[in-house]
Amino acid sequence: MTVTTDPGDHLAERARLLADPELPARSRRTALARLADGWLTGLHRTAGAPAGTALVAVGGYGRGELSPRSDLDVLLLHDGPLDPGVAERIWYPVWDSGIALDHAVRTPAEARKVAAEDLKAALGLLDARHLAGDARLTAELRARVLADWRATAPARLPELRALGRARAERHGELSFLLEPDLKEARGGLRDLAALDAIAASWLADAPRDGLDAAARTLADVRDALHLSTGRATDRLALQDHDQVAEQLGVPDADTLLRQVYAAARTVVYASDVTWRAVDRVLARRGRPFRAARRAAPAERRPLAEGVVEQDGEAVLAQTARPATDPVLPLRAAAAAAQAGLPLAHATVRRLAAETGPLPVPWPAEARDRLVGLLGAGEACLPVWEALDAEGLIVRLLPDWERVRCRPQRNAVHRWTVDRHLIETAVRAAALTRRTTRPDLLLVAALLHDLGKGLPGDHSAAGEAIVRRLAARMGFDRPDTDTLALLVRHHLTLVDTATRRDPDDPATADLIARAVGDRTHLELLHALTEADATATGPAAWSAWRASLVDQLVARTAARLAGTRPPTTDAPTAEQERLAVEAARTAGPALALRAELAADGTESVGIELTLAVPDRPGLLGTVAGLLALHRLTVRKAGLRELDPAGAGPVLLLGWTVAAEYGDVPETARLRADLRRALDGSLDVGRRLAERDAAAPRRPGIRTPPPVVTVAPGTASRSATVLEVRAHDAPGLLHRIGRALDTAGARVRTAHVSTLGAEAVDAFYLTTEAGRPLAPERAQQVAQAVRDALKTH
Repeated sequence: MTVTTDPGDHLAERARLLADPELPARSRRTALARLADGWLTGLHRTAGAPAGTALVAVGGYGRGELSPRSDLDVLLLHDGPLDPGVAERIWYPVWDSGIALDHAVRTPAEARKVAAEDLKAALGLLDARHLAGDARLTAELRARVLADWRATAPARLPELRALGRARAERHGELSFLLEPDLKEARGGLRDLAALDAIAASWLADAPRDGLDAAARTLADVRDALHLSTGRATDRLALQDHDQVAEQLGVPDADTLLRQVYAAARTVVYASDVTWRAVDRVLARRGRPFRAARRAAPAERRPLAEGVVEQDGEAVLAQTARPATDPVLPLRAAAAAAQAGLPLAHATVRRLAAETGPLPVPWPAEARDRLVGLLGAGEACLPVWEALDAEGLIVRLLPDWERVRCRPQRNAVHRWTVDRHLIETAVRAAALTRRTTRPDLLLVAALLHDLGKGLPGDHSAAGEAIVRRLAARMGFDRPDTDTLALLVRHHLTLVDTATRRDPDDPATADLIARAVGDRTHLELLHALTEADATATGPAAWSAWRASLVDQLVARTAARLAGTRPPTTDAPTAEQERLAVEAARTAGPALALRAELAADGTESVGIELTLAVPDRPGLLGTVAGLLALHRLTVRKAGLRELDPAGAGPVLLLGWTVAAEYGDVPETARLRADLRRALDGSLDVGRRLAERDAAAPRRPGIRTPPPVVTVAPGTASRSATVLEVRAHDAPGLLHRIGRALDTAGARVRTAHVSTLGAEAVDAFYLTTEAGRPLAPERAQQVAQAVRDALKTH
């Protein structure tokens, strides 16, 4: 340690350390701490500090490591009167240098009192390290603070746990966030400090395997973030991923996130194991002393062959022989999950160390135990995480390694690929009563996204993987074919329901050809719901559920050879509106809540509109709805001729208010009249509103894609698909382009996934026939041009 008082020398050496590309991150943190030690020691010597004072590093600085933009956490201890100028002569040079300083001046008694009242202060003092002055003073404070901590640990550790839970509520779980806070999120650097505090209490200690490496990974990433941004930030923002990856020398941003996620999972697992140990110790300490002395050894209750419950955990029985029982890991996991218990850490480690590989194909018991584990629902999660932490999942399913900790850079997804898979299985467990093959539902849920990370369509890639895995797992040929079908088509139901006309016979035919029979349809229906609900709130809603339910009902009727339910005949209300529109030569409309299939939940507002036939109607009405900040979920159009009074277009819209309430019917009707007679220029008003909106930094989005679906999509219309980033007025621009191109929209299906719009338009000629191929391509190009110019 070099002692100096010259801030210029300190800053120059600090700059050299930060700019040295050959210096390992951990060595740089140590060097920065030692550099600060020397500077503060020099300042203490020249500040005129009397005997009976000591300068002490606390918190992260007390642990002897400093990140590039870390604060200096320092305590000036004194055991007698102290001139305030002494502290100022130490602090001011640090402030003048621009380095952040967190400081305090206290007597040992004051420091202990603050620690007793403030948990964060207590945690900082647990890492107290002497810098300068009276070393005896520092040693005595440290000894007393540690003694206080150990004496009060039964009361303070629950407080520490509550603090961690509140932090996790605010900042989320580091292992699954695209923009994680490396320090505050669950599994971050704060949790590592909490584990050290538990160890200092002498009540429990964390499993140390991999924990130091995880701590080093998180600290290294934080250092790289500080260096690449030049700021004291702990949030790994999206725009910083590439720079931080380059700073660390990792191949790309996804590799960076996978390393961060893996480290965080290690911390979370160690935390879970440690807190369970704390709970057991505190429970025993809660018993009266005499009762504790008389207590018999913990009861061991049998759960399965070779597995028992002890102290609230599943452990191996004394007779268990992992070396000769390859099914034991799955048997123990299933037994633990079905009993709602965690697997003991020592048990998982022993299983990983001693159990041999399963024979290929797996014995029937192994498949049954896997299904039992997955069928436990929520109780499966901690058990699965324990197996994953010790490498047992990859040993069972080698393809798991490719998706483990793999981020999903999509606003719809809330989990990494591997966590999404197990979350899907958890949700599928609640749907097993809806199918005659719950085992295949659960296994398909677990495996359906294994194709991610491979080139091409992940559903097609996953089908090939699952065929191989199913054979490895011992499924027979028919069951293997079923699993492959479910993986290949796990997105087919929801995609078709939200993008195709449910009343077009070709839609039910498409699903019927894909599934082949009623059993497959039931399985695919349940898998679709489990997959979507495990993805995130944007991927599933009452509206989407109602669309899927309707499509499944029509397909079931098609498979049974009966006539599917349709909505072709106009309702009495639709006929009334059509007659009114024909009589008044103006718009007639009605609003009502649209309910889900079970009638219990509103899935939007149904707007039925009748207007005398005229060109440009779709674009005009869509623009007016956008002006009123109504989001279109579904749109349909048909032509009626009420009592021979002339053609009337009947438009059915399912809409939802962007925010606030749906406007009154009278106001909508009045604005629609103005839009139709030209006194309200919808396009101009939308452009003015867009121009007046405050400009915020945007994100780069892929260009819109407009395609003509194959002819098999519908026998009676041409299906035009539009995929674009959702924005106000998008449907207006599409509708105006279709109107200008002279294409008649028979029906439209609008779907929004997160911030992405996926829309399908069924187009016909004026004679009601599908467009000629060349004409269809011209219309598609017109829509592309309209979206490109915005």
